[in-house]
Amino acid sequence: MSASEQPPVAAGGAQEAPTAQAPGAVGAAPAAAPAAPAAALAGPAAEIAAGYAFQGAALDLGALLWDGACHPDAPIRIPLPVLNRHGLVAGATGTGKTKTLQLIAEQLSANGVPVFLADIKGDVSGVSAPGEDGERVRERAAQVGQEWRATGFPCEFYGLGGTGPGIPVRATVTSFGPVLLSKVLQLNQTQEQSLGLIFHYADSKGLELVDLKDLRAVVAFLVSDTGKAELKGIGGLSTVTAGVILRSITAFEQQGAGEFFGEPEFDTAEFLRTAADGRGIVSVLELPAVQDKPQLFSTFLMWMLADLFNDLPEVGDLEKPKLVFFFDEAHLLFNGASKAFLASITQTVRLIRSKGIGVFFVTQTPKDVPSDVLAQLGNRVQHALRAFTPDDAKALKATVRTFPNSPYELEEVLTGLGTGEAVITVLSERGAPTPVAATRLRAPESLMGPIDAVALEAAVKGSPLYGRYAEAVDRESAYEKLTAEQQAAEAEALRAAAAKDAEKAQKQGGGRAPKPEPSLTEQVVGSGIFKSLARSIGTQLGREISRSIFGTARRGR
Repeated sequence: MSASEQPPVAAGGAQEAPTAQAPGAVGAAPAAAPAAPAAALAGPAAEIAAGYAFQGAALDLGALLWDGACHPDAPIRIPLPVLNRHGLVAGATGTGKTKTLQLIAEQLSANGVPVFLADIKGDVSGVSAPGEDGERVRERAAQVGQEWRATGFPCEFYGLGGTGPGIPVRATVTSFGPVLLSKVLQLNQTQEQSLGLIFHYADSKGLELVDLKDLRAVVAFLVSDTGKAELKGIGGLSTVTAGVILRSITAFEQQGAGEFFGEPEFDTAEFLRTAADGRGIVSVLELPAVQDKPQLFSTFLMWMLADLFNDLPEVGDLEKPKLVFFFDEAHLLFNGASKAFLASITQTVRLIRSKGIGVFFVTQTPKDVPSDVLAQLGNRVQHALRAFTPDDAKALKATVRTFPNSPYELEEVLTGLGTGEAVITVLSERGAPTPVAATRLRAPESLMGPIDAVALEAAVKGSPLYGRYAEAVDRESAYEKLTAEQQAAEAEALRAAAAKDAEKAQKQGGGRAPKPEPSLTEQVVGSGIFKSLARSIGTQLGREISRSIFGTARRGR
């Protein structure tokens, strides 16, 4: 659908949708409902409003909805210090989740907190440009008591491996690690263990796995006549398993994924920067060009998070987080995940809080997120849910059970919320859950839509990071080393054959026999590849790489 064909846009949300308010619902309200005076609040509504009257710095999300009216004097807020306690933004398609991310990202940036956003559909780039004033924006601002002013925020735009617009984000195969790579290659548990063995061997022998051709070369070597004995003492690598891994790598490359692995490797510390004016930089990962590879980008997002986890020091609770990381399309990460993988995610989410990182998972329903992960998410923004099918109704009931007790009839409220409205509960300044509050959300102050391609390209090429990461580098690594050693071994074999022919000719001529040639075993053990690998064991590269929860390589800052 073209821009001219789009339905009208609601302030603070995505496309305008009619509000289906159920009879007796107390949360939903018509879009033009008048703002209620503060004096009208009493009983449960007053208690809810008091639960959000924080003393310290906080983000303003919107205004309380109660009994069919919006109350601008009852702001719904989230304390800045608790944003490292993680969160969930959920809701059906078209209910305004993306605009909620934009609203939160703007306020975090304004408070000096860097933000990471994954732009799946290509409509988040507008956060870098001032919004467009209009009747709908002014109406929404009046309803929620917002002093709206058009504002753009400092942004950096990235792309996976340079696919699509953005500064290329690449990872080496070594730093990606066997656990995450097994997930993206869709290997089973046995194959994942074998891949871990391959990484262990490459690490210990100083064979750097920079890109996928390096990994393929090591796998091929380990099942060759020359290399198959290398892993015999620690379990070995079957030809069948190696074949599965090689086929998976080939299929992965055919999808265009090969360019995501390589150098220069992206330093995730770039996400922690602030602009010259003190505002946090919003890092937008542009993913429309790879949205048909959902498992790839969801796993890459997990690599980014794991890399930050590995490298950042423990800092405990801060006045504001170092970074808030929004993990969009979160259900894709968990689909088909092994128990070990889910346990690693849970541990990462649990522990990264103390490193000053907040993580918000974005998905359609809370049931998309495993319960052990969901239990770590203290801040909740739940947009409308639909109940068109029995499965929808079941998901609705499950969602209601995840909220604290509330005076709202939540099943009715959640199906009656309009675009740009949500049910919210967050952690208070003392870490206790706030009362559940139906909320009309504020309007983002930046552009609610994408910037044009020319402006995006100018922003990318004008970044100080562009020169650092734009051009790929292919240095000597495992593939080149193994290829060179193979060529050397072949040359040695040719020399041995020539010497043998010369010896034979000399014998036939009655001359003195030269020194006997070494046996085939002696030739193999004495070949350049084994000498090179033996030498590398004692070097810095030869020492095995220290790995983290996900098997990703540790990297010092």
